[in-house]
Amino acid sequence: MIQSIYTDGACSGNPGPGGWGVVVYFKDGSRHELGGADRQTTNNRMEMQAAIAALKFFTDHPTDAIELYTDSEYVRKGITEWIKGWKKKGWKTSTGKDVVNKDLWQELDLLNSSQVQWRYVRAHAGNEGNERCDAIARAFSLGKNPTLAQAQSNQTITSDITSDKTEPLTVKTLLKSVQTESAVLKLNLTQSAPLLTDVATLEPMTDAHSSFTPDTVDGDLREVKVAQLRDTVEALRIADEIAEKGYFITSSELADLMDVNASAVTSRGDNWVWRNWAVSRVRREGNQILWQLERVS
Repeated sequence: MIQSIYTDGACSGNPGPGGWGVVVYFKDGSRHELGGADRQTTNNRMEMQAAIAALKFFTDHPTDAIELYTDSEYVRKGITEWIKGWKKKGWKTSTGKDVVNKDLWQELDLLNSSQVQWRYVRAHAGNEGNERCDAIARAFSLGKNPTLAQAQSNQTITSDITSDKTEPLTVKTLLKSVQTESAVLKLNLTQSAPLLTDVATLEPMTDAHSSFTPDTVDGDLREVKVAQLRDTVEALRIADEIAEKGYFITSSELADLMDVNASAVTSRGDNWVWRNWAVSRVRREGNQILWQLERVS
């Protein structure tokens, strides 16, 4: 039976080539790992893609309530808090624009359930599950093919047959289990690249084996750039609201807003400028530093 799941996403350049990783821990001490890549994406989308893969695995291997750990407050707060308002407004923001990454939020919403307890884990703080997910995600983002731990088939079947919803253990159910495991490891080609176990998928999109023409590539890149601009504008609007209402935000929340690693925030000192805002350190609360934004132009 599943005990907990850890997820993480990474991007080599933001936007740029990305990767995601998932580590599933079973109650018998074993683990199962998933991962994949996307040729052109953002860090937030990879964080979400990892969570989607985790929920799909959980759906295919039903068990008791689980804890799903992410180091992205963007993902955790989005799925547990912000999504309620987005749905009421027809997936629109307070300004009437489409929610950024709406496609992935809608998929997450369909997969989410009351059995999933969303937990935040601090990144790069020595947590085994988080560190392993980070290693998998970064490897895929760099075009590498990391070795993923795979739970033994009898462990997976055992977790299934303890559920009230399972079928008798027959040859048919054995085949079904194997097919399910294979399906989980496949990426949706409309959203991300296939797993790096297929060497052919690693070839550049413009090589002799590619079916893309220069026109379609240019069109896709233009669409990606426009989407990235929308993401940027939405982040700036949120920053403006935070500054206007005098909210304090943590280092991890500020890092998500800026779309950088948390270390890039804390290493800048107590007072610095980001785009149109002066950022000032307010105080420390527990393990987190609180920051305040003030509009300067």
